[in-house]
Amino acid sequence: MSDSTESPRLRTTYRDAGVDIDAGDRFVQDIKPLVKGTHRPEVMSGLGGFGALFRFNASKYENPVLVSTTDGVGTKLKVAFAMDKHDTIGIDLVAMNVNDLIVQGAEPLFFLDYLACGSLKTIQPVKIVEGIVAGCKEANCALVGGETAEMPGMYTDGEYDLAGFAVGAVDRDRIIDHSQVKKGHVLIGVSSSGLHSNGYSLARKVFLQDHGLQLDKRVDEFGRTLGEQLLEPTRIYVRALQSIVKDLPIHAVAHITGGGIENIPRVLPAGTRAVIQHGSWEWPPVFQLLQKLGRIDRAEMYRTFNCGIGLVIIVPEIDVETVVSRLRGAGETAFVIGRVEEQKGDADPRVAVV
Repeated sequence: MSDSTESPRLRTTYRDAGVDIDAGDRFVQDIKPLVKGTHRPEVMSGLGGFGALFRFNASKYENPVLVSTTDGVGTKLKVAFAMDKHDTIGIDLVAMNVNDLIVQGAEPLFFLDYLACGSLKTIQPVKIVEGIVAGCKEANCALVGGETAEMPGMYTDGEYDLAGFAVGAVDRDRIIDHSQVKKGHVLIGVSSSGLHSNGYSLARKVFLQDHGLQLDKRVDEFGRTLGEQLLEPTRIYVRALQSIVKDLPIHAVAHITGGGIENIPRVLPAGTRAVIQHGSWEWPPVFQLLQKLGRIDRAEMYRTFNCGIGLVIIVPEIDVETVVSRLRGAGETAFVIGRVEEQKGDADPRVAVV
């Protein structure tokens, strides 16, 4: 049958299956100016190619080592969907990745994102990218590309998933590891901005399912709505740590993410443990209310949530005052929260709260 006589109903297109290539192209054009605003001098390519070109300036380093990370936002997205607020969730995405770079001493260089949805028409992709751009600017990290996938039938209208990928660099001799951590070293906690991007499955169960709180309901303890509190972006610690790692003896840094303070042993040498002094900092109201409403015991709180501490920095006792002062000068709130002690046998927990 010739084209001139073919029935129009047989001319099925990709759009009929739910994928709009034109909408995807428009989205790329819409975000190009935003993305360009994050570019560093090393970026050689624009958005839309098959790969991003980054001219790595190895001359800045004596013995450069690349560090890579990948992470997502988790069920915090469910709060963004319910609130129909999408302009800060990208900050969380960047933060979860670049914070993992900087705790190893690495300077974030570039970032890529993966955004998957059923249809671009049912979400606000530009708002999402605006958050990613804001996070990249805060971390001085170039957004060099990513992937936007329309997958009809995989996601409910209005919902999407996000993942991020970051690459950084550090001089081999300046890698922050645990090789110099010893018994008697001090744990400095750096404040979080809230839940960050972990523990939301339990937080949603307690606040929304078990107690029927509304996201648009003002909560006196927070001074704002529950939804606004839960969507508070993850704090990005890149600038603060960069300001101290070059000239102060930072022996280890733990990013407190999923698993709470159980992240600390990841940067402790064998035969040592972290002893946390409960009460050495005040839990922010969101954690106090979570514990109260959920009747969550203290141990479960510490192993699920950051409880107000986003980073733990390990330093010799003689340097504590200087490090805390420099952190505060960089705009962070810091506390001495514990010490490194000897682990007396395998039965001795790697983290103890006393």
